[in-house]
Amino acid sequence: MNVTVNEVDQHKVTLHIEVPAAEAKKGAAAAVKNLANKVNIPGFRKGKAPRMILESFLGKDVVKEEIKEAIITKAYNDALNEKEIVPVTDPDIKVIEEEKGKDFVFDATLTKKPEVKLGEYKGIKAAREAAEVTDEQVAAELAKLQKAHSKLVVAPEGTELSKDDFAIIDFKGTVDGEAFEGGEGKSYPLQIGSGSFIPGFEDQLIGLKAGDEKDVKVTFPEDYFEKKLAGKEAVFAVKVNDVKRSEVPAIDDEFAKEAGKFDTLDALKEDIRKRLESQAHFQAVEKFNSDVLKAAVDNAEVDIPDVMVDTKVDQMIDEMAMRLETQNMSLDDYLKYTNTDMDKLKEQYRQPASENVKMDLVLEAVAKAENIEVKDIDLQAEIFTMAQNFGADPKEVYKIIIKERRVPMLVQSVGRKKAASFILKNAIDTNAKEEKAEEPQVEQVKAEEPEA
Repeated sequence: MNVTVNEVDQHKVTLHIEVPAAEAKKGAAAAVKNLANKVNIPGFRKGKAPRMILESFLGKDVVKEEIKEAIITKAYNDALNEKEIVPVTDPDIKVIEEEKGKDFVFDATLTKKPEVKLGEYKGIKAAREAAEVTDEQVAAELAKLQKAHSKLVVAPEGTELSKDDFAIIDFKGTVDGEAFEGGEGKSYPLQIGSGSFIPGFEDQLIGLKAGDEKDVKVTFPEDYFEKKLAGKEAVFAVKVNDVKRSEVPAIDDEFAKEAGKFDTLDALKEDIRKRLESQAHFQAVEKFNSDVLKAAVDNAEVDIPDVMVDTKVDQMIDEMAMRLETQNMSLDDYLKYTNTDMDKLKEQYRQPASENVKMDLVLEAVAKAENIEVKDIDLQAEIFTMAQNFGADPKEVYKIIIKERRVPMLVQSVGRKKAASFILKNAIDTNAKEEKAEEPQVEQVKAEEPEA
């Protein structure tokens, strides 16, 4: 087979492929046999019907297309391997010669994966922040816990609504004298100052007491998600049923027992400190890792084809749609609620998508440069992790991967993770280095103490 690579532009190439007649004949015979195995023809066992019978039974055009597709598929894949080209798009095929007995000739135009010029990725320096927790942070966390254990109690009779109070209200809204969908509620607990209602609504309830009624006049925002109401003036007939206030418990040993089953307040504080330190340590490691990998990516040079970014954008939006479905919301509902459209959403995702694509390309290039291998045990570990994340049986996850032919994608994903681990393993924590540099001085002081 003869393959010529013609550059169309920086990313797109055309493979001119010539399949010798003898090789094309073998490909045709294999395609006919494969087709014969797929159909039941009376009087013939599967796979035994000759081409002439298949053409009579299925039609000459069907058989011809099957042969052509088989020859093109094999020759195209062989050409990619020969020229070490990784496509990121399906090829546009133009058949030039397909006459029986002659060389089979065609062009395949595709966008190829770009080459990455790696910069520094070993020995990258970054500072990992110390996982320190202050007394103020512990106190703030304790205050959150206190608020979480607060109870709503009915305020004394005659209490006027003020900021942070809860108004238990009945309301019914109208626009131009007509009620509208979603504009009515009974015994709704509205916290004054929460901003959960239309701007201006909550402020007009300040000063009211239980039993008071008032017509609250507001204007829906121009960008309100329900277009029929956007910019419209509305009147809400409101009745205050109750005024409630949050009653917080005292922070003492009894609170410690109720909030966390600790014997003393000091024990609760110590538990909070340990938890905050664990979180701070995790966040410090995550930031350090992120800084190191970002530096490795920034140090590399690669010109990314637009089609790769477009594909990643679509993938990210598909993943977003799946997350929304778990929250009983469709993508269309989200677009309506956020007053945006698909074009704007794609534009929002374009920058992070471009960064993700570059990260993947750089990690793949590092894996290749360092001869990082993905072994069976690596794939098994990844499948096990995936199964845990989905709450599924690893065997079932494996079956799905095989069925959907995602093994190459899995290998690439694991390879990128191993490349990231390699970069992080070879990174230098400058804070840790400074600490080590100080150690000899401490030892020297200790050695001098006896002489003093």
